[in-house]
Order: sequence, then structure tokens, then C-alpha cells
Amino acid sequence: MSERVLNRSCIIAPDMVIPDWRPSDVSDLRESDLEVLLSTKPDLVLLGTGATHAFAPAPIRGALVKRGIALETMDLGAACRTFNILVQEERRVCAALLFGPSS
Repeated sequence: MSERVLNRSCIIAPDMVIPDWRPSDVSDLRESDLEVLLSTKPDLVLLGTGATHAFAPAPIRGALVKRGIALETMDLGAACRTFNILVQEERRVCAALLFGPSS
């Protein structure tokens, strides 16, 4: 098992890591940013919003609901911990981690 340190926004799925995801914080998140996230075919997206919890913009929430994908937002640490638990449960989850200026 290799260890990898990520310090920029990224997407993590059970079978892949997509480094250097464009948005830096939740306020910068656009619908077009979801394309790469959707390529992981998740049933659930964990959005890690940095050092503190913030809600995703309404267009982002709506775009995921329209596709039948659940969204949970939480701070970065909680998103990472939750991702690890759900992967162990063999859930089809991805973590969209935002390393904004406050992270």
C-alpha cells in the first residue's frame, strides 16, 4: 500500500484518486466541476468543505439530486473519516475534498 499526501482539492473514490480538482472552496464550486466527480459513479458524495462545515450551493445539490446521488457535507476531517468507514462497508461513495484557504 502506498502512502500519498494530498494538499489540494481532490476527489477520492474507492478505486481512484483524482488530484488537483479545480475548486478551492465551496463558494467556488460550479456544476461543471461535477463532471469528473460523476465519472466515479457514486451513490453518495461526501463533500469535505475545509476546516469548517459549509453547505453546497443550491445548483450543486440540485444537480446531484436530479441524478439520484445523495450528498452529505461536512468538514474535511469528518469527510475523510466517514469515507473510510463507508469504503469498508463496500459502499459506492466518493469524497470531494476542498482544501480551501482556511483548511
